[in-house]
Amino acid sequence: MMGGHMPVLLDEVLELLGPGAGDRYADLTAGLGGHASAVAGRVGRDGLVVLNDLDGGNLERASARVSAEHTGVEVRSRRGSFAELPFDPAFEGVSFDCVLADLGFASNQVDDPGRGLSFREDGPLDMRLDPEGPVTAAELVNETPEAELADLIYRYGEERASRRVASAIVRRRRERRFERTQDLADVVRKAVPGAGRQRIDGATRTFQALRIAVNGELEMLESLLLSVETGARAAAEGRPGWLAPGARVALISFHSLEDRPIKRAFQAMEQAGLGERLTRKPVVAGVAESEANRRARSAKLRGFRVIGGG
Repeated sequence: MMGGHMPVLLDEVLELLGPGAGDRYADLTAGLGGHASAVAGRVGRDGLVVLNDLDGGNLERASARVSAEHTGVEVRSRRGSFAELPFDPAFEGVSFDCVLADLGFASNQVDDPGRGLSFREDGPLDMRLDPEGPVTAAELVNETPEAELADLIYRYGEERASRRVASAIVRRRRERRFERTQDLADVVRKAVPGAGRQRIDGATRTFQALRIAVNGELEMLESLLLSVETGARAAAEGRPGWLAPGARVALISFHSLEDRPIKRAFQAMEQAGLGERLTRKPVVAGVAESEANRRARSAKLRGFRVIGGG
């Protein structure tokens, strides 16, 4: 564990991916390197570990950690969207045996009020996973027309009171702009009926929606799933691609907007004869992990094995 960082479903990921000596592993969302370090210990000196992340600071930390804990393992880093790695010329000719994408945040991102990803502590209304990203949550909240804002909150947050929330935001922003997370959270809670009696905080769904929109999370996931299908099809047809024959792909999601398309994509690929699902139902954390790591409570792991490879 690194500075309180606890990779979710670590044992389950290792079992599902089954990394072995000499395997080539792509961690599409390296975070602080928890999963990658464990996999590096399995692939050994003949293996390859590729770390990808939008957050340059975390990417450096993950790379340093894996290299320090597993001397001799080849570690390569790439900063950028995980959806773009399959097309990166730097990895042309590399076919991966194991691929992981943990679609949640690194613990230090959530815990840093300066990132604005959480309303538990006050911070700037930012929410960018890539600190150099073009749009902040403050810009969306203060500039998006009311109808569009309501649709965004409903689509990405599944917030039934989205129109009331958007109306409350627009009324308040006429007086002064939103700049801080707590300010926005307070306005949203007052607009959500029965917010104080709900199991989750009344601001949760709206914050989820804004974060997804700011970072283009669902679009990136859709692109990744298409790349997995393309790689699996190439392997099935005996053509070179970014996925090796028999490659194992593991995806960890944290809400239904991510889990549903992953489930559908893996089902469709299996029906097309491109491989097999390694999980009929999502793998979830056990009681002990859920109690020790709050992030793990909503994590769902699904896996797919590409056809071929024995």
